[in-house]
Amino acid sequence: MRVEKNLENAKACVCLSCPSYSTHCKGKNGQNIPFDVSHLKHLERLFCAFEKSNCIHEHKGCLCEHCPVYKKYNLSQEEYCLFTGGLK
Repeated sequence: MRVEKNLENAKACVCLSCPSYSTHCKGKNGQNIPFDVSHLKHLERLFCAFEKSNCIHEHKGCLCEHCPVYKKYNLSQEEYCLFTGGLK
């Protein structure tokens, strides 16, 4: 099942807590989430619904398996921030 690009999933997303998400990326992207994310082509969070990060370039750990969105959609890949769709 494809992860929906919606505000509920964006708020539940734990990407910004991931050890791979650098301080620079966190500062650049902040905590603000647009009200409607469904029309966006990219968002520096919720990588399982969008695409890999433009900010994260090094694996320093992965929280995907602990994410409510990951569990809700029965995802099985990891490192969605480094590889679009979590596929290497």
